[in-house]
Amino acid sequence: MLGSPLYQRHDQAFCAQLANVEQAAAAQDTVLVGAPGTILEHKRAGLVYYARQFMNPEGKKQEESLGGPRGDPDVEARVETMRERILQGKDLVGRIRELAKLGFQIADNKTYATMGVLYNHGLFQAGAVLIGSHAYAVLLNSLGIKSVAYETEDVDIARARQLALQHVPTGGLLAILKETGIAFVEVPPMTRGAPSTSFKQAGATRFHVDLLVPSEDDSFPTIAVPELGAHATGLPYLAFLLGKSQMGTLISRHGAVPVRVPDPARFAIHKLLVSRLRTNMLIKSQKDVHQACVLLAMLGDHRSGDIEDACADLPASTRALVRRALPDVRRLLEAHEGAMDELEAGIGA
Repeated sequence: MLGSPLYQRHDQAFCAQLANVEQAAAAQDTVLVGAPGTILEHKRAGLVYYARQFMNPEGKKQEESLGGPRGDPDVEARVETMRERILQGKDLVGRIRELAKLGFQIADNKTYATMGVLYNHGLFQAGAVLIGSHAYAVLLNSLGIKSVAYETEDVDIARARQLALQHVPTGGLLAILKETGIAFVEVPPMTRGAPSTSFKQAGATRFHVDLLVPSEDDSFPTIAVPELGAHATGLPYLAFLLGKSQMGTLISRHGAVPVRVPDPARFAIHKLLVSRLRTNMLIKSQKDVHQACVLLAMLGDHRSGDIEDACADLPASTRALVRRALPDVRRLLEAHEGAMDELEAGIGA
């Protein structure tokens, strides 16, 4: 008896709603951090000054000064631009609220703010890639399918090669992250004196951002990322994952932001690879395999050839690792024979 399908497809009409949100998100000149908010007027010494009041990523009311006094042409132009952004943002939030009811994956507000400042500084446009469970959620939405969501406070940002950024603020990546309004600090490294490769929210929280780059071998070196004024952890096999990527859209209750994510077939096969490396982390290994199989199932059912194309670029030295995951994969893909056949053909099982 075949097992249960690993996913459900969204109705075509709902996918069209997402496509409209993605189009509107891509048209934004700047992603607003926090909820869209509203324009306030403050009187000081008989003059009127403007501010944007909004809920920040931590759910607290915050104000952003827009300057003044009222009547100054530059100030009025700035306020009018902000009004337009707020209207666009509120329209997006309303549409996203409907998508959430339909079962689309919705990111938390801190992750949205983090993606927003990275997008505003051009990181995704320059080739930076969102990976990990947040990328998985973006891929589920873009493929038009529903499956089990995985909550995570890990934000993983990777790059295959130096990013061609026009400008990075003094303070580098840490300064960019602080533009969210979240109090990011560097995470002390395990090796004393080594540079940090991770940033976390200060205090009793697990929310953090890791910077990752491909390793040239099976080691996990610390590698300088000069264009971001930061360091990254080198990961084996990451070059395969980053070899092909696409733009997607991360949606949250505060808005939507374009992000770069891996090709779904490469994402799935890379998950099978890393699942065999986590020999002492059973829960994470099982999560990796499940995420991989959901994507493989959809691709095998509706995008024949994608899995084999990704496998063709898989380094020969890694195929044995993927084959070690096959017993778990076969059990999950019982109802998706096409995906199983394509994967086995691709890795020579």
